Amino acid sequence: MIVSSAFAGKRYAILGLARSGMAALECLHASGAELLAWDNREELRESVADKAIIADPLTSDLSGYDAIVVSPGVPLNGQPISRKAAEDGVQIIGDIELFAEARPSLPPHRVVGITGTNGKSTTTALVHHILQSAGIPSLMGGNIGVPILSQEPLPEGGVYVLELSSYQIDLTMSLDCDVALLLNVSPDHLDRYDGFDAYAASKARLFDMLATDHTAIFASKDEKTQLALHCLRDLGRIRNIVDTSDAELAGQADWPSLQGPHNLQNAIAAVATVEALGLSADQWRPALASFDGLAHRMERIAEASGVLFVNDSKATNPASTGPALGAYPKIHWILGGLPKSDTLTECEPFYNNVVKAYTIGEAGPLFGKLLADKVPVESCEMMLTAVQQAAANARPGEVVLLSPACASFDQFRDFEARGECFRTAVNSVIENDLVGIATRGMSQ
Repeated sequence: MIVSSAFAGKRYAILGLARSGMAALECLHASGAELLAWDNREELRESVADKAIIADPLTSDLSGYDAIVVSPGVPLNGQPISRKAAEDGVQIIGDIELFAEARPSLPPHRVVGITGTNGKSTTTALVHHILQSAGIPSLMGGNIGVPILSQEPLPEGGVYVLELSSYQIDLTMSLDCDVALLLNVSPDHLDRYDGFDAYAASKARLFDMLATDHTAIFASKDEKTQLALHCLRDLGRIRNIVDTSDAELAGQADWPSLQGPHNLQNAIAAVATVEALGLSADQWRPALASFDGLAHRMERIAEASGVLFVNDSKATNPASTGPALGAYPKIHWILGGLPKSDTLTECEPFYNNVVKAYTIGEAGPLFGKLLADKVPVESCEMMLTAVQQAAANARPGEVVLLSPACASFDQFRDFEARGECFRTAVNSVIENDLVGIATRGMSQ
């Protein structure tokens, strides 16, 4: 756990005691801070009663407190906590800001901050993997894995690799990354922002905190990413600005966990990041081939009768699904869920790769209409049905791909639960020898 004298004797209110909130509480308590804490779940309140005053910040006098620490999951737009903070003159922060404030107490180190709409987790894990493969002490945290405050500090020379959502950046004021990377920006989470421009501006704030001699990397040609790049160049404050949107990198066929144009973009951005930290091609190139990838992100589940099954459940919007369809030439595509968009525009360039689409969930009827004149479509509603039909129809050399282009909350708790359902269904059809039934029937 990270502990810092920067918090000793200060007073903090903590709203939300899930993973990041609990990590913040433990860090602050161990650092000698005075705490007030609240969560709607009684069991969580009871678990910290020996470390904090248990009271709702909304009904407490917070004047004189140093900050209110909230979970990234707590909306700030128009919420009571925002009004309360303004009334009592208290700043709202998150656990990443606490990490930033604790940095002077840590052994000398560097920080990589990675944000963007799509590809953050894969790129963060890849940078972490490259560093570790090169023998450089590294931790990853933020929006991935274990909260950074819960982890043991790195020794001198280590690198903290942080995946940063827009929500986390909103709650961070002083994180000066040695390397800051913006992968891409497409419409997402607009229920939390006053439009697309505000969401994009939240991502770009990562660069406002950069010191002059640190590095800013921009990985995509999309409008908002390029706008952030040009604005930063026009300001003339940051000396090291890298645009990888036109960069090329050979060898993708040798990286089994980094298939598809989006993963090529991720790999190029990761290489630019580690090169900014001083690594050479001899250090990063072998690590691309040995990278195992992450669960639910173009994850190769199984192969049976020459058919490959790939779990891309993390693709929760069309912008992330489109490049997934570009990864393989013949795809049986399972899509659907809770739609974030009423179009599939970003997927359209890759329809020639789709042998057939299988729709599930709430978006099924909408997507069926959108695809009807483009590719063969079958309405399946449920995951098991979709996997069974796709597996039966797939021929050797083809791919059954779950890449939903939707949120999961119509049928599943989260994208992980959806991916595990896909995995279970795949195992079922393989165990029951249901792969390629249609093909075998035709040949008999």
